[in-house]
Amino acid sequence: MSVLSWRDGKDPEVLLVCGFGSGFLPKAPGTWGSVLGLLVWWWLLAPTPWFVQLGVAAATFALGWWVVERVTRRYECFDDPAIVIDEIVGIWVALLGIGQSWILALLGFVLFRLLDIAKPWPIGLADHRVPGGFGVMFDDLIAGVLVAIVLQLSVFLFVQVL
Repeated sequence: MSVLSWRDGKDPEVLLVCGFGSGFLPKAPGTWGSVLGLLVWWWLLAPTPWFVQLGVAAATFALGWWVVERVTRRYECFDDPAIVIDEIVGIWVALLGIGQSWILALLGFVLFRLLDIAKPWPIGLADHRVPGGFGVMFDDLIAGVLVAIVLQLSVFLFVQVL
């Protein structure tokens, strides 16, 4: 059950951490936040070099950590389902440096959502043990890194086969 709602969207910090309203959509807000992240990545980040993508993801992670901390304290909610800035950063990390390939982007999206929902080790460990705004952001960062490794290895192995 979400504490945060459209009514709280008047607060710019809530609007930011809730993915400009994508986290308020009914049913699976994390998926909607990931869709927003995928679309932003496709149109703005994918055409840029990997180090620009990494810098944007790192800066957004830091900003998200700080703002999530503030919002969760102010509204007394920890890791509210409407908070999706963590999914946005996570999908950006997952797709880091793959180029503008819709097949790899779709594969990365599906893998990221599966890991984010299932929360296998070490994602689940971070989700349960790391507190505060950093904890909200960190488990999705781990999921993104794991998906990025899988995608990069897949591309490497596929190129080796050709």
